[in-house]
Amino acid sequence: MAEEKKSKGAMSVAEAGRKGGERVKRERGRAFYEEIGRKGGETVARERGREFYEEIGKKGGETVKAERGAAFYEEIGKKGGETVKAERGMPFYEEIGRRGGQKVRELIEEGKRSAGTNKSEE
Repeated sequence: MAEEKKSKGAMSVAEAGRKGGERVKRERGRAFYEEIGRKGGETVARERGREFYEEIGKKGGETVKAERGAAFYEEIGKKGGETVKAERGMPFYEEIGRRGGQKVRELIEEGKRSAGTNKSEE
């Protein structure tokens, strides 16, 4: 029976799907996939909530870590950092460092004020 299908030129479901996907890609382009992906993500977020994404992200991360090891994350983090540095330059890192430092100072001051308020209430 398999030989009969081959002689008729039939293709598998996977082959048909791949062929159809390539045609859609040619005809509609990348923006189409971005749009349907965004719409699908918004629908899932509405239906399942943020916790769903946190859960599947954690499971995916654990799977990747088990398959590739912790060094994989170090490698991709370094590559990503190098890409950002090449695209945005050192001033970007200086700015985000300044912002982070400012936020830490604000949190420390807020903590001190809160601690001072609690002491006067005792």
